[in-house]
Amino acid sequence: MTLLRDKVVLVNGGTQGIGAAEARAAAREGAEVAVAGRRPEPGEALVAELVAAGAKASYVRADLSDPQQAGESVRRTVAAHGRIDCLVNAAGLTSRGTLLETTPELFDAHIAINLRGPFFAMQAAVADMVARKAPGTIVNIGSNCGNGGPPNLAAYSTAKAGLAGLTRNAAHAHRWDRVRVNDLNIGWTATEGEDATQRAFHGAGDDWREQAGRTLPMGRLGDPDEIADFVVLLLSDRSGVVTGSVIDWDQNVVGALD
Repeated sequence: MTLLRDKVVLVNGGTQGIGAAEARAAAREGAEVAVAGRRPEPGEALVAELVAAGAKASYVRADLSDPQQAGESVRRTVAAHGRIDCLVNAAGLTSRGTLLETTPELFDAHIAINLRGPFFAMQAAVADMVARKAPGTIVNIGSNCGNGGPPNLAAYSTAKAGLAGLTRNAAHAHRWDRVRVNDLNIGWTATEGEDATQRAFHGAGDDWREQAGRTLPMGRLGDPDEIADFVVLLLSDRSGVVTGSVIDWDQNVVGALD
């Protein structure tokens, strides 16, 4: 398991859900891993788990909605590990609000964590890569909502569409620096955060995953570990020269109609 051997990987939003799955997958593939997030308890527990499994890992406390702290997550990773080779932007906010319901505060919160944070983390990561004249890879965790999204995710969909545009812009700007940037637009996935969202906004019970699965073509929600394996591939040299791609990781087909 060596797809990321000798690489330093920072996972922003790595303390739970898809981010935590990615931190584990990267460590299994030989990477040194920095996990960034605003909650020390799960972050430090995950790092202890990775270290116990034989990886070199560190926790970076950062509120990734703050652009200064988003950039600092990279700089602290460089300080602890010597450099950054790979960045995953997995932090996210999925609180609900339609176009008519969304307040400026809710809109700004979505932009802050889903778009502005990744922008300034990428800025710091690419700066380190360019300064060292070294290749690097970045994967942004987007959403199929970036293709439009349901009415109650207006601000979220807006921010994720912006993340797709940022991905393409950065990939184009830094292709000659050999920095590859890609976006994974994930569909409905069974995470701790989604469980909390379903209970808080939709009154879901303990069987909501099973009920949701019955409405989906494959009979189940996506799994964070499956996404993490795909992200590892995109971070690694095995994905070749691919850059600027926005990949729909979902079981519904964008643009197709029955």
